[in-house]
Amino acid sequence: MEQTLEFAERTHAGKPQLPLALRLIRNTGVRKRHLVQPIEQTLEHPGFEERNRIYETESKKRCPDVVEEALANAMLRAEDIDAIVYVSCTGFMMPSLTAWLINTMGFRYDTRQLPIAQLGCAAGGAAINRAHDFCAAHPDSNALIVSCEMCSLCYQPDADDIGSLLSDGLFGDAVAAAVVRGRQDPGVTGVRLRRNASYLIPNTEEWISYAVRGTGFHFQLDRRVPGTMEPLAPVLRDLAAGHGWDAADLDFYIVHAGGPRILDDLARYLGVDREVFRHSWGTLTEYGNIASAVVLDALRRRFEEGPLPTGATGVIAGFGPGITAEMALGTWVDGTDGGRPAAGAARRPYAGRTA
Repeated sequence: MEQTLEFAERTHAGKPQLPLALRLIRNTGVRKRHLVQPIEQTLEHPGFEERNRIYETESKKRCPDVVEEALANAMLRAEDIDAIVYVSCTGFMMPSLTAWLINTMGFRYDTRQLPIAQLGCAAGGAAINRAHDFCAAHPDSNALIVSCEMCSLCYQPDADDIGSLLSDGLFGDAVAAAVVRGRQDPGVTGVRLRRNASYLIPNTEEWISYAVRGTGFHFQLDRRVPGTMEPLAPVLRDLAAGHGWDAADLDFYIVHAGGPRILDDLARYLGVDREVFRHSWGTLTEYGNIASAVVLDALRRRFEEGPLPTGATGVIAGFGPGITAEMALGTWVDGTDGGRPAAGAARRPYAGRTA
């Protein structure tokens, strides 16, 4: 963050909006971010064509390792995967990276491909939901999720409005992967997905958007975006209530860390302590807003924090352009105890899959 502030002060020296932008950046809660290039190179603009070449090169270099790790965690091999959901909003390839992964990493040639490019930060939740839908339709199948976000490749040196400057200090780069298994086998720990839902806040499609110009993707952020948790919190409550749960009384919360106000407002409108979002806060602090990869990294932190009793309830939610919310309910399965509900835990009907 110190580097970010230093470069912002130097690059935009003398501009009247700079003091406000620096204050907003300091208040993001971001302390560190990872970029695919040194920050000096990031601040240059070699042209859209060169940036997209970097995107393709870096995605092919960095995705295989996380895919291998996700497969190993799920105790599966590449040939066991029936569908690949690939999400990214920071570069463009046709065919999608899914084709390269299939040809390079030993996936079957009849593997379904589902690339999603335009859901932005909501795409992490959407990827989980579409993988869940696929496995619900094909109960013995397995789906791989890959998120590849290189937000730094969208930096525009000439964009100096408050929204752009704030974004320059908020977003980071990341690659993540996860597996949704269609069948629970002994020893598998994870989230048994119960149901999912999507919601679009009416007439907000211009609040988060790209302007596509000769210099590439220009990120546009409306100042009203931080207030979107007020209309979305009731949607989350209704989703949980429809499943017989109380959204204010769940055991884990994996939500998109768009910024500190998003998390604070969601805590307030759901009536929960902000500490329940500690995994999302950890992602924001250590990586920044990494778009679709946030929910996957926050979920990783939930895994690494330690076991929950089988049957523990939770929600996964991503928010992004539209304004769109992609939400899923799930229960924890602790494979080390055979997946049996803890003493006193209410048994719930099986209606989902394991992520």
